[in-house]
Amino acid sequence: MGITYFKNSKTFKLDTKKTTYMIAIVDKEQFIGHVYYGKRIEDEEMSYLLRIYEPPYVPTENNRDRCSFYDTFPTEYSTHGIGDYRDSALKLRSEDGHTAGRLQYVSHDIRKGKEGLKGLPATFGDESSCMTLCITCEDVFTGVQVVLSYSVFEDEDVITRDVKIINNTDKTIMIEKAYSCCQDFDGVDYDLITLHGSWARERHVQRSPLSLGKQGINSVRGESSHQEHPFMALCAREATEDFGDVYGFSFVYSGNFNAQAEGTQFNCTRLLMGINPEEFNWLLESGEQFQTPEVVMTYSSEGIGQMTRNFHNIYRRHLIRSKYRDQKRPILINNWEATYFDFNKDKLVSIAKQASELGIEMLVMDDGWFGNRFDDNRALGDWFVNEDKIEGGLKSLVDEVNALGMKFGIWFEPEMISPESKLYEEHPDWAIQIEGKPMTLSRNQYVLDIGREEVREYIYNRVKDILTSANIEYVKWDMNRQLTNLGSRVLDSKQMGELSHRYVLGVYEMMERLVTDFPDLLLENCSGGGARFDAGMLYYSPQIWCSDNTDAIERLEIQRGTAMVYPLSTMGAHVSDCPNHATGRVTPFKTRGHVALAGTFGYELDVTKISKEDRDMIPEQVAMYHQYARLIQSGDYYRIANVADTKYYDCYEIVAADKSEALVTYVNVMNLANSHSRRIRLKGLQEDALYAWEGTDLVMTGAAYMNAGILIQQMWGDYQSTLIHLVRQ
Repeated sequence: MGITYFKNSKTFKLDTKKTTYMIAIVDKEQFIGHVYYGKRIEDEEMSYLLRIYEPPYVPTENNRDRCSFYDTFPTEYSTHGIGDYRDSALKLRSEDGHTAGRLQYVSHDIRKGKEGLKGLPATFGDESSCMTLCITCEDVFTGVQVVLSYSVFEDEDVITRDVKIINNTDKTIMIEKAYSCCQDFDGVDYDLITLHGSWARERHVQRSPLSLGKQGINSVRGESSHQEHPFMALCAREATEDFGDVYGFSFVYSGNFNAQAEGTQFNCTRLLMGINPEEFNWLLESGEQFQTPEVVMTYSSEGIGQMTRNFHNIYRRHLIRSKYRDQKRPILINNWEATYFDFNKDKLVSIAKQASELGIEMLVMDDGWFGNRFDDNRALGDWFVNEDKIEGGLKSLVDEVNALGMKFGIWFEPEMISPESKLYEEHPDWAIQIEGKPMTLSRNQYVLDIGREEVREYIYNRVKDILTSANIEYVKWDMNRQLTNLGSRVLDSKQMGELSHRYVLGVYEMMERLVTDFPDLLLENCSGGGARFDAGMLYYSPQIWCSDNTDAIERLEIQRGTAMVYPLSTMGAHVSDCPNHATGRVTPFKTRGHVALAGTFGYELDVTKISKEDRDMIPEQVAMYHQYARLIQSGDYYRIANVADTKYYDCYEIVAADKSEALVTYVNVMNLANSHSRRIRLKGLQEDALYAWEGTDLVMTGAAYMNAGILIQQMWGDYQSTLIHLVRQ
């Protein structure tokens, strides 16, 4: 049973296969304390860990030191202004301007399954896959109800958390801070793992020692961002890929966020994750509710790698909804790096014809097909086909591509508007702006106020009209700039802090309509590359463009960081032309194919212009993809070596869930003169089974591959790669 309540001790015990999470209600004032999170234990009574039997004791026994109690108690959801001087999870401002709050337990409910979160992406599960605990609390200062919800996914070793704030009073409340997760830990002797970057170098892994004070990551850009990422892990200092305690937290949200670890005075750590309080408030009228997004958390006693596999499993099984979740994705070719804006119907058909002969299955028409869009300075918002470029109209082009046996996809940037566009001429107030103040351009474009219903309605209907005009089976949804000058014509001064969150809710509403109206559509999200690669987007699209940097060597680190949290099947990865358009680097076509295989796999080049040698390799790569796609989509991912640490080589492995086969990718990034072969120890195999190394005569036990390892001979030249396929006998 995933959730148990022990009435005598007022303790909640949440169990997965390998972990236990415990909460206890203490004292006559019904404080809600966090007791334990870690390796699974069978004991029922662990509340001694709350230290309530030592100074400063609970307030009913020692009221003179109530403030000290608040400032030390490992509370399950902390509040502002009463004496807990660690950063708080909840801050409500009453009509009289006060912000002090304290939660006390009122009741609870335990049920099988899990309800969705209204207007928000969230994990899902039926009665056989998860259980949910809802603890109803009351703020003793305002009378507002706060519901703390926990859903336990036993098989995935995952617990999700969210918070609902219910104003059941007759007063108006201003929410100034409402995190989704508050987690207190003993000790500060942890390392902090976070993901950082910028455009074209997203999600590089950073591991640093935690110390006293506040350390964290955040975004105020209106999106999860290139620069930071809504994920944080605390791990034991000695933890490795395969050993040690690791706590991982992932935020299912696509807007402004904050994740923070605070080392406190008594050598404890408080972790907070949720909507960034900066640029946020929410006016909650009497009778209204506010729902926070969800945090997904997992504990692993088997190192960072197992944390990763837990995240992969929960997101594959219980977040992605698309029919493509379990289907092999079509191999696509995108014309962006092939043509940029310089294309017409004949050019696209010529690319499609050559591509179809090589086994590529879909043509995607990127930016430049609409309005007066001859460069990126104009026409965003004018979602009408430019028939000077697409002679005969969109349906004519799609029909010709379909006749070649290929699917057709199209690019949109629905959230944006260009100052030089018909839409802006007609509706300049639809852009996010502070009325009467200068506006900030980025890429010579503004952001539409998607929080406004009439804006959403217009833009969505334009997208829908295009998609119903022809047999379009794929959409790339892009967002190429961040939010600035936060102002809306439809929000008053008290509500202006709601704009960023309302914007994200508006995007979610549009995407929900899209996947509902077009259930067979393959939707790929994008944001200037990987600026909105987050769990919130995966609820609507089974894949996200990983980065605008398609250089195979740069992608090793980008894809490693992305795969820290997200399944390989979600990572948009393409073989592109060389010299690479982001780095100028020249890498072998073979290596580009091997690296792109650890993702959705496709092409981003002009197949009619590449060398014959490279073009002749495409059918081999297509066959390679079809051979390994199922394994990569559903297998367990293991990091063996990464070039950021080794400086010379990179290696990772995917093992079938039933351990029947494994695929190892090895990239010789920098060659080393006068050196031996490299010894690589594999992971995740069945120890007592025999595995054949395909293409060789070698057959060994899984134990031998993992403990003794294999030798990979040095390769001539930099940027060389090889695949190793093992099949259980």
